[in-house]
Amino acid sequence: MITTTQLEGFSYSRLTTQGADINVASAGSGPPLLLLHGYPQTHYMWHKTAPALSQHFHVICPDLRGYGDSSKPESNAQHTPYSKREMAKDMVEIMQQLGHNTFYVAGHDRGARVAHRMILDYPTTILKAAVLDIVPTIEMFNSIDQISATGYYHWFFLIQSNGLPEKMIGQDPDYYLNDKLNRWSTTPNCFEQHAIDEYLRCFREPSTIHATCEDYRAAASIDLEHDKADLDKKINCPLLVLWGEHGIIGRHFDLLEIWNQCATNVTGQALNCGHFLAEESPDETLDNLTRFFNN
Repeated sequence: MITTTQLEGFSYSRLTTQGADINVASAGSGPPLLLLHGYPQTHYMWHKTAPALSQHFHVICPDLRGYGDSSKPESNAQHTPYSKREMAKDMVEIMQQLGHNTFYVAGHDRGARVAHRMILDYPTTILKAAVLDIVPTIEMFNSIDQISATGYYHWFFLIQSNGLPEKMIGQDPDYYLNDKLNRWSTTPNCFEQHAIDEYLRCFREPSTIHATCEDYRAAASIDLEHDKADLDKKINCPLLVLWGEHGIIGRHFDLLEIWNQCATNVTGQALNCGHFLAEESPDETLDNLTRFFNN
């Protein structure tokens, strides 16, 4: 166990998959619920909601490969190790190691993209899923305009080659991470200092900066290939879609209309916040997740 700031009441372990070593926090009993974090954070983004969820579920909070205290595998020219397919495979493997062949999943940001791929690749494994503040990756790239390109400029910055983003972020990773938290949130003082400190501890590592760039490079290449191949696949498990009413995604997209084109059973709503639902609006997030997965 490496993590210095722990989720309250959770135990920590390190599980090995075919492609990575995954830092995992878990607590509670009941139906298994996998919680996946986004960029540029770690599993600790669930610190305001995971302890309460563990009163109802066996909650598993991992760091995705490339993030937090999980390992950062070597990449390749196709960025395959950081494809959502490989990240999803990690998550299915750790859940199996914990004794869960079927489970619920909720993901935010990059974690929601991993969850989306997991549903498509393992349709009988995922019983219910929640995606927080995303539209499908193809939709993001196909609908770019000045507003979305300005708000989500990092999608195009992080995919640049020859180590350009790594070099620039590495000059001042604290500034970069804090700018992302402030730029994408709309709720003042929603980030507690101990959480920011934990994100910074992990993000300062050059290997993390590189791996998270590889995550975005995969999204702009091999992930799109996988997604295009599955355009005719429908999500058949119940899908909860939550988003921040005041964030770029919420202002720019009709999320229920978009996800209804991808899935057969969609519910959802906007929350009174920006991008970081679980920290900006934890009570609403907790209520929605608890009701959806308990129903």
